Amino acid sequence: MSAGNDIAIDVKGLTKSFGGREVVHDLSMQVKRGSIYGFLGPNGSGKTTTIRILCGLLTPDSGEGTCLGYDILRDAEKIKRQVGYMTQRFSLYQDLSVRENLEFVARLYGLTDARGAARDMIKRLGLSGREDQLAGELSGGWKQRLALGACTLPNPKLLLLDEPTAGVDPKARRDFWNEIHALAAEGLTVLVSTHYMDEAERCHEIAYIAYGHLLTHGTVDEVIAKSALATYTVTGELNGLAAELAGRPGIDMVAPFGTSLHVSGRDLAALEASIAPWREKSGLHWQKSHPSLEDVFIELMGRSKDNFQ
Repeated sequence: MSAGNDIAIDVKGLTKSFGGREVVHDLSMQVKRGSIYGFLGPNGSGKTTTIRILCGLLTPDSGEGTCLGYDILRDAEKIKRQVGYMTQRFSLYQDLSVRENLEFVARLYGLTDARGAARDMIKRLGLSGREDQLAGELSGGWKQRLALGACTLPNPKLLLLDEPTAGVDPKARRDFWNEIHALAAEGLTVLVSTHYMDEAERCHEIAYIAYGHLLTHGTVDEVIAKSALATYTVTGELNGLAAELAGRPGIDMVAPFGTSLHVSGRDLAALEASIAPWREKSGLHWQKSHPSLEDVFIELMGRSKDNFQ
């Protein structure tokens, strides 16, 4: 199986089990070169396993495909040399400085000018002035920048980000994503797992994986449209309303959003029939609205079956 020059990853029928438990089921997908592809789903649903299979870091039990033009079954070692991997946990040396960490990584990858490569990366990521600061003394946002610099230092063609901004403040997250988009514009393909809806919306395409099954994928607008969710936003005197509505025919999701309540369902007629008794109640204001990505995410989680159970 071969992929065109504009396709970084092209896989079909991937399946993987551990200890008799299937964690990836018959997965097929394509990822374009230079795109940022986001993976969403419940904890323990196979996102990280899927990402590792896609780039040849883990061998599937069945299925086939290519990554960066290499066969994921036969050419795993060639693929690994083209991949940068940034984990959620900071994995550089805490007792080395920013510069020493980057120079060490540069030498590890055999770069001819380790000092120059480290110096250029420090400048690119705005770490100037912190060169001699110990990595262990950096804040979460600065550690994140250092980790990103280390995993992109050898100029990989594919970057894996496993919940990279967990515990990082909003400004640091925004700066991080600006850099990711800059890298993608230069041709780097990025696979990222995240639980943050605003981060998912920054991806060119997303995939929702629940307990090994790929339930939906596409651009954010496509995923929302394919959900076929009808959503009402309710404001006013909401005390007890969520409990009264949950589980009624046609109501697939009830979730609070600040001072409002989102009520959604895939069967519009059944949804409207169930909410009808509350539509005329004083103190409640109902407005039909467009479903958000978070509405879709919560609804998908609600009907996903945990394969541990």
